[in-house]
Amino acid sequence: MTIIGEVAAARAFCETARAGGGSVGLVPTMGALHAGHLSLLRRSVAENDVTVVSIFVNPLQFGAGEDLEAYPRGLSDDAALCAAEGAAAVFAPTVAEMYPAPPVTSLDFGGLSAVLEGARRPAYLSGVGVVVAKLFAVVGACRGYFGEKDWQQLAVVRRLAADLSLPVEVVGCPTVREADGLALSSRNAYLASAERAAAPVLYRALSTGVKRIEAGERQAPAVESAMAEVLAAEPRLGPVDYACVVDAATLERREPLVGELRLLVAAQLGGARLIDNLPATVPPP
Repeated sequence: MTIIGEVAAARAFCETARAGGGSVGLVPTMGALHAGHLSLLRRSVAENDVTVVSIFVNPLQFGAGEDLEAYPRGLSDDAALCAAEGAAAVFAPTVAEMYPAPPVTSLDFGGLSAVLEGARRPAYLSGVGVVVAKLFAVVGACRGYFGEKDWQQLAVVRRLAADLSLPVEVVGCPTVREADGLALSSRNAYLASAERAAAPVLYRALSTGVKRIEAGERQAPAVESAMAEVLAAEPRLGPVDYACVVDAATLERREPLVGELRLLVAAQLGGARLIDNLPATVPPP
């Protein structure tokens, strides 16, 4: 496996792979790799001839007062994991390499970026869009692997690729969880032991909402109220940003609930802001 730091070298690496008839898989990450990232990497290795893992803590997607400086980093450990799982290359550019001049481009994803994370972190989704567009431009034709845990991010990336006719197949991969249901996240490292014990309440709240839908509930407020009750019962949980059920593709409210849905929750727990989601399906009447 090779570690690449320059845009031109990464582009040449991928072009060479395709020139030889190989397919390329891209796994974009901010590092601090865990089993969730590795599940994306393994799928890419299984489905492509060459897999490139990008490791870049993207400053554009962090707002004022967020954890850009504190975000966990460890390139040598991450590279070792990538090599062990069969990655062909790690693309780990510096900020100066990715952004030689302060970027003036921003991306607006309409309704997809006006709600949920977009409403609370105005820089986040535009920053994700810019860096993913740059990665797709560097790597070229490929399959891009993204986890379903960041559902809104996945929806934005899918729209980005479709709207710009990019030669990229966006592949969503299931969330990887601990045995107690906690979704894996690099930010889980911020949790103290008591907070870690409380963290699965997000999964319990989502599961409660799914069960209400499966039992026949078709009104979003009733499902959201059931999730909120579960969250409110955990005294260590901080402010809840949202606990909602929306259309899986558009992130819009559906009344009554029908079709492919996504239940999403975000809340503060100690020094970590945690997000999670689960799917639900309601067949049309």
